[in-house]
Amino acid sequence: MLVFVFQDEQSEVKMDLNELNHGQRSRLAFIDFSLEYFGEVSRADLISRFKTGLAAATRDLASYKQLAPNNAFLDHKARRYLRRDKFSPLFSHNPEAILTGLSHGFGDGLSFPLEPSDTCFDAVRLVHPKADYIASIMRAIHHRVPLKCSYLSISSGESSREIVPHSLVNNGHRWHVRAFDRVSGSFRDFVCTRFTQLEVLDQSIATLEARDYDKQWNHIVELELVAHPSLQYPQAIELDYAMHEGALKLEVRAALAGYLLRQWNVDCSKQHSLSGGEYQLALKDSKVLANVSGLSIAPGWQSED
Repeated sequence: MLVFVFQDEQSEVKMDLNELNHGQRSRLAFIDFSLEYFGEVSRADLISRFKTGLAAATRDLASYKQLAPNNAFLDHKARRYLRRDKFSPLFSHNPEAILTGLSHGFGDGLSFPLEPSDTCFDAVRLVHPKADYIASIMRAIHHRVPLKCSYLSISSGESSREIVPHSLVNNGHRWHVRAFDRVSGSFRDFVCTRFTQLEVLDQSIATLEARDYDKQWNHIVELELVAHPSLQYPQAIELDYAMHEGALKLEVRAALAGYLLRQWNVDCSKQHSLSGGEYQLALKDSKVLANVSGLSIAPGWQSED
């Protein structure tokens, strides 16, 4: 438990960061974030972001100063708090969350709108699935019931089918749902933006349609990635991927391995024979993929069969 104690001649004040409510923690995290990554924060920033009053913003800044007296000082002329050199963050900011916060705007997009940055830019993404479709899929997953759907495939066009979804996945390019397909009698991936109609069915599912019986989903594969042997300076790639002793070891679900290998352009050929600047990584031992299906999208992969 993180408790700060401050004393003066008349009283002792205790403040426990863990006992603050969600709103207070969010506002203090915003102050912490702003000081760390922008070097300054003001009452006006808090009022603009959280739609609070002047008195509330003043209290939040005072609370932050109590919790971290050495993190900021007030520049009376500019009416802003500035970051001190001895700054020590109160909150642990995850690198991915930091970059998302910087590029899209600090916040959740629900209680207040996100404001994209003009100095930090994220990758261009595909269109997200419809909100009501995501809701239908998640309800079906939560209640373990099937979905009746119309699905548009690039190989066979539109068809009607019933699926039993168990997981929603971002594969690096788009969102898909992992589900048992009653038409083919197997577990498959369905791209969420290709549904044209969804209906949650009020019926039970068969035992073999449940997530526990999705062998490719439950099978964990360890992939050992190395810098491509064709590179003149492999150390650069080792730094990019935070490799240890020249290798990066990842544990992934077999059902998702092909997506990762494609997204990162990993050379999966036995002799690492693929050429081109896009191939900066290689799979050290292709034998680990022996019992993995859906590898047609993995660069250079060839089955033993």
